[in-house]
Amino acid sequence: MLLAERLQRNGLQATGRLTVDSLTRDERHALAGLLGRPVPNDRATIDLAALDGRLRATGRAGLVALVERETGPLVDRPGVRAARRSARDAIWSAGRAQITASGLNSRPWIEAWLDDVRRAGALARLTPERAAATLVAGVHCLASLPVVAGGEPVARGDLASLITGNAHALDDGSVLASLVLRAAAVIVGEPYRRGAAARRALWQAVGVQTDEVSTTALTIGLRSQSGGTWLDVRSASGWETHLTARDLRRVELCAPSDRNVFVCENPRVIEVAIDRGKTAAAVCTHGQPAIVVLATLGQLRAAGAELWYHGDFDWPGLSIAQHMVGVHGCRPWRMAASDYLDALAKLAPLAGELPELEGAAVLAGWDPELTTEMSRANRTIHEELLLDDLLADMM
Repeated sequence: MLLAERLQRNGLQATGRLTVDSLTRDERHALAGLLGRPVPNDRATIDLAALDGRLRATGRAGLVALVERETGPLVDRPGVRAARRSARDAIWSAGRAQITASGLNSRPWIEAWLDDVRRAGALARLTPERAAATLVAGVHCLASLPVVAGGEPVARGDLASLITGNAHALDDGSVLASLVLRAAAVIVGEPYRRGAAARRALWQAVGVQTDEVSTTALTIGLRSQSGGTWLDVRSASGWETHLTARDLRRVELCAPSDRNVFVCENPRVIEVAIDRGKTAAAVCTHGQPAIVVLATLGQLRAAGAELWYHGDFDWPGLSIAQHMVGVHGCRPWRMAASDYLDALAKLAPLAGELPELEGAAVLAGWDPELTTEMSRANRTIHEELLLDDLLADMM
């Protein structure tokens, strides 16, 4: 057994020396016959190459074959390890080739994602061939994410069908979904967390909708192209409507008669607008806009509506505003430096109670002076403190 172990460690090569001890008299005589020299005591050192050569010189099989006849097949352990390394390398080579083909090499998050996938062992339970195919599909998915490709929000099933031909390939629990979600966490700078709510949040953050009914867009004053729908009835009654993604497939939105749609960050704006009998069309993002909110705005914009966005005067608010203006075609609505200064003046009696700004400054691309004035004043002004000014625009 010692000899079998040594040969397997040697890669089935008869090399090196092996020392055996506690030999019996019969074992010494047998070993002496093999070695062609006396074995005078119960301990002997065997030159494996010399023994293999003697066996072959006497017309017998080599040492490896002789041992296998006695113990069963031997395993080339270094060869097995090398094959495993080669298979693992092939997985990452396939992934990197797809990264290059997809134009993702320059993305700042790509290496962090690959490192995370390696550490997590996310592909470990798959065969090397399946692991490589899954990693390639994962990279293809990343290149197709709306947040990466710059396209419109997409349903998870549609994305899965596009990449794999299987609408369920990105369902919860799949290895492919895990790869994409780990990338989503790196892209948005959030920790990767398990749990249904955390997964939905990550999918949403990169522009992927997990279902058509769990999230909604809070709206008022919207109407359909055909007229006479439940949406038209609610809007005519002055009621709010929570639109789901499924609703957007049932009803085609039209632009208001004046073409203006007001987009706010805080639902309190919608609530007070209803209480004051405002009939203007408006959509609330409720902070970072959900996919269904963006889909609603996209449909309105396609119908010819002019979107006007207002949010909180703080750094997260400016970040959302920058996205809404720069990506989703909104125009700033009372979001200039002059509007911030006017608000500070009106709120002067409360200035000491206004919270200080937190985090890194965000450049307002539509009015860089706004960033300057906010940094100078170092005060947050939340949207609900400006209701009178905002509602004055919403006839």
